[in-house]
Amino acid sequence: MENLGEVLRSSAIVVLTLLPIINPLGNVPIFLSISRRHAPTMRRMARQVAINSWIILLVSMLIGTYVLDMFGISLAIVRLGGGLLVAAAGWRMLQTEDDNPVRTAVAGQAAEFSELEVAKRSFFPMSFPLTAGPGAIAASIARGTNAADSPSGYLISTISIAVGTFVTAGIVYLCYRYGSKLLDKLGEIGTVAMMRFVAFILLCIGLQMMWSGWAELNQIGQ
Repeated sequence: MENLGEVLRSSAIVVLTLLPIINPLGNVPIFLSISRRHAPTMRRMARQVAINSWIILLVSMLIGTYVLDMFGISLAIVRLGGGLLVAAAGWRMLQTEDDNPVRTAVAGQAAEFSELEVAKRSFFPMSFPLTAGPGAIAASIARGTNAADSPSGYLISTISIAVGTFVTAGIVYLCYRYGSKLLDKLGEIGTVAMMRFVAFILLCIGLQMMWSGWAELNQIGQ
């Protein structure tokens, strides 16, 4: 029971770490614009984006640190660079006056895509960089460094990472799959307000990541 509690706690931390950065609700208008609100296309794209994002985040957490070591990149630099990208994305969302994606999402026209087109659009731009983007990958790598050294601890950590990223991908799927209903309730003004609020949170998350990376670099330099 103690191990189960640790798995659940660690999985919840993974979800709470990734969701604000991924920001699936803020991406709903873009998703609806890309899928053109065609119900079968939305269902297939939402499922594929969730699968793609789960794989990207899972691999980043499990082997991201080894990839960094191979290229000689420190985690502090990843935090600093990833935070810069996240903060820049939030700042752009706050400054832009172009709400065409929102208008398109609210009043979009239904259209059907081929399987190849669905796969292409599901990966780029929806899976990367909009969902599992640089910020989420940097956060995943940072979270993956917390794995325990003992075999049992490493097993618990791996299970927690798999469960946490799976739950996160599931939430992404639900947001994208049923996002049109949320937008219909919010309306155009409510959607713009929601995106501005999420953009501010995203900016704060990016600044926090940059500060953590900068503080770690200063400790290394001393």
